[in-house]
Amino acid sequence: MKLLIGLGNPGNDYASTRHNAGFMVIDALARRHAVGVQARQRFQAITQEATINGVKTLLMKPTTFMNRSGQSVSEAVRFFKVELADVLVIVDELYLPTGAIRVKPSGGAAGHNGLANIQSLLGTDAYPRLRVGVGLNLGEGKAGKPAHMDQADFVLGRFDELEKPFLDDAIRKGVEACEVFVSKGLSFAMNVANAGEKPEKPEKQESKKPEAKAAGVVPAAASKAEANPPPHA
Repeated sequence: MKLLIGLGNPGNDYASTRHNAGFMVIDALARRHAVGVQARQRFQAITQEATINGVKTLLMKPTTFMNRSGQSVSEAVRFFKVELADVLVIVDELYLPTGAIRVKPSGGAAGHNGLANIQSLLGTDAYPRLRVGVGLNLGEGKAGKPAHMDQADFVLGRFDELEKPFLDDAIRKGVEACEVFVSKGLSFAMNVANAGEKPEKPEKQESKKPEAKAAGVVPAAASKAEANPPPHA
């Protein structure tokens, strides 16, 4: 069993936003490998069962909102008793230009609240992830947001028409990387996704067990008001 988990925010208000790049890859996989399969609400996620190159796979889109993604991921991991090496989290990456993708075997959250929550609830950052670039190409090998714009506003915004061909290419490459991950494993998926890799912005150094508050995660004992903040980057 493999788990392919795309991160995003549920609902029409967030459809097609940069922060939902993970959902877009899962939707594309479903169109190829789960045609006619009824979607089910399980593990606090929309799920579809698929068979990819002969391997049983669960496609997941958590419905917890981005900053609670770990609730869905950890629940599915515990239920299926899968190794984290068989889980691929698909996530938007501000510091990659739109059109680029990267597969990594592990790594910190680098300010991404969805990854921070997953790391907190799994107790480790040692799980594979596919990073889908959603940043603007700033030149000189750099990507990110406009200097005048808040990060949350940028990632919760939509792609412009000039970016859409690059986004479509990234989704196509992301689907291919996921298929290779399922059938051949992480190393082969990295070879496919990371060909021609260029240096990126270094990730922030984080401890293996970051404090919940610092990671934008609300502890389980938090009040009801704290447990339902608006989704953000």
